[in-house]
Amino acid sequence: MHARDIFSQNRLSCSFEFFPPKSQKGADALFQTVAALEPLKPTFVSMTYGAGGSTRDLTHDLVVRLKRETSLTPVPHLTCVSHTRAEIGAILDRYASAGVANILALGGDPPRDQPDYDRSKDDFVHADDLVKYIAAYNTGGAHPDPRGFGIGVAGFPEGHPGTPNRLDELDYFKRKVDAGADFVITQLFFDNHDFYDFRERCELAGIHVPIIAGIMPVASISGMKRMAQLALGARIPARLQRALARCNDDDDAVARVGVHWATEQCLDLVDQKVRGLHFYTLNKSTATLEIYRSLGVTDSDGLQR
Repeated sequence: MHARDIFSQNRLSCSFEFFPPKSQKGADALFQTVAALEPLKPTFVSMTYGAGGSTRDLTHDLVVRLKRETSLTPVPHLTCVSHTRAEIGAILDRYASAGVANILALGGDPPRDQPDYDRSKDDFVHADDLVKYIAAYNTGGAHPDPRGFGIGVAGFPEGHPGTPNRLDELDYFKRKVDAGADFVITQLFFDNHDFYDFRERCELAGIHVPIIAGIMPVASISGMKRMAQLALGARIPARLQRALARCNDDDDAVARVGVHWATEQCLDLVDQKVRGLHFYTLNKSTATLEIYRSLGVTDSDGLQR
């Protein structure tokens, strides 16, 4: 389903994110997770994309498999890093021929084994360059949907660390959205006030596409630390830190606190008319299933009421 149809037909989008495993065994385990979450009726599921080619072929294969073997709407990530225009065009051709309806266009992280990677040499230096390319591709008629791909982009409620000036940051963000984006998925956050402020600043800037809130429940203390690092410095509120400290390194207790905090976030976001909830699953089903149970619903349709 095209992004425009998703948001016209659903007051609230609920989506899940997965990452491509590195082995066939991992792929089979992922499909078990997908099978467990499919009854929740997500409006779409996204698949991440490794920097520098680390998992790119796996992403392509899994997206096509999800499209063919499940009832889910897959939304593959596509990044600027280490890609030529010809390569991006070939990937879009493959997704179009498979009937994939949407793309999440991202700047992407540099390859981990290349800390001094020079992004200025890429054909697409910034995410708005990639968005423009996909928007232009959409006009060529290669996609079975005459509208072409729905295009999603990333948003940063706590601010993008690459642009300390928040006014400049919003100007850059608007440029990216105006290049052809249909929706926004935010980076994870733990304080809803950060999201609401970001949403209001977008409205003031004239950005009116749906903004989906990124939710990731804390599953372990070590995972939280990795999460904060990978999420470009996500802020951990003091109240959440105190709750986790009371767990005394009990992993089960930490997971319960994480689910409770994420559930409270979701309840508040739904009350404040958020357009979507995007769950970063880490390829596991337990926390997302628990959040749905805590919300008192059996599937995403229940959150529409």
